[in-house]
Amino acid sequence: MNVTFERPSLWQRLKPVLFGFDPALTFAVLLLCGAGLVIMYSAGYDHGSRFPDHARNMLIAAAVVFVVAQVPPQKLMLVAVPLYVTGIVLLLGVEFFGITRKGATRWLNVGFTVIQPSEIMKIALPLMLAWWFQRREGQLRVPDFLVAGVILAVPAALILRQPDLGTTLLVLAAGLAVIFFAGLSWKLVIPVLAAGAIGITALVSLEERICAPGVDLKVLHEYQRQRVCTLLDPTKDPLGKGFHIIQGTIAIGSGGLTGKGFMNGTQTHLEFIPERTTDFIFAAYSEEFGLAGNLALILGFLFLIFRGLMIASEAPTLFSRLLAGAVTLIFFTYAFVNMGMVSGILPVVGVPLPFISYGGTAMVTLGLGLGILMSIARSKRFMQS
Repeated sequence: MNVTFERPSLWQRLKPVLFGFDPALTFAVLLLCGAGLVIMYSAGYDHGSRFPDHARNMLIAAAVVFVVAQVPPQKLMLVAVPLYVTGIVLLLGVEFFGITRKGATRWLNVGFTVIQPSEIMKIALPLMLAWWFQRREGQLRVPDFLVAGVILAVPAALILRQPDLGTTLLVLAAGLAVIFFAGLSWKLVIPVLAAGAIGITALVSLEERICAPGVDLKVLHEYQRQRVCTLLDPTKDPLGKGFHIIQGTIAIGSGGLTGKGFMNGTQTHLEFIPERTTDFIFAAYSEEFGLAGNLALILGFLFLIFRGLMIASEAPTLFSRLLAGAVTLIFFTYAFVNMGMVSGILPVVGVPLPFISYGGTAMVTLGLGLGILMSIARSKRFMQS
């Protein structure tokens, strides 16, 4: 008896590749990217080539998403350790041979280009921690969490030394998310949260002593101390350190309920908003689209985060669950910190708004994270089929 197998057509082979992306996640990202293009055109049309460059960065990130989404999570595990070790080596290279700009040593010349190794750790660290907990699945003990803490602390300390508080917060958030999702007891989490609350309360109560001229705090760099003092009372230096927060809050408040309209933001186009296409683009968006636009944007981010957590909860392996949860929390941290600092409730730490702010490196990093989420979502569907 002869058995013949019909060879699948080219379309049948390409269909899973082209249409295998998670529809809900794709919809949320497309909405956010659309909002990013609209406000970038308004805020950056007279700011050199920011708008076409932003569109180009989105296309590059889309290519990254497409490629990474084709890689099964099992193969992502294979690059976890090499990528983490490479990131640590590059961070050590910054420590000894880094390029200093504006008082910070964050960049490294690798011959053909200049890179910022701390960006690698935003993905490499959660990959490494997810790999570690996957290896220890079923036999987790306190020492395993201590090892995870060391894996997290080494890159965080190296990045903080550059100094780069914003990236340090993002790396810590990604790493702590993996450790928490792996099963860290609330008995250990609650004391840390309580200590943080006590520290913030003490900081506010000691504002006058901390922010007095000539005070040298050993635990903070001078620029970090200034950011904390500016957050507590930006009006003390309205034309200097407090200018960013003051102008950002003015722009947000002046937008009112429905905003001043597309291309009609006076704070934006009269250049009162500093960094209006990067860190403070949320202020420009708020001025032109108001509270209604802000609610729509926040709902878009919430939908993205909700869908990411759903993908994490349905992932077939511990590695996939931890990685998807960490990547989702990266998106949350980006959005929360950026909106918080522009609104004046968090210090200004230089964190972009995902898919909205201008920035090639951050856009590619976000694309890499999104591709990982798509890969995990695809793997679940393929296992079910």
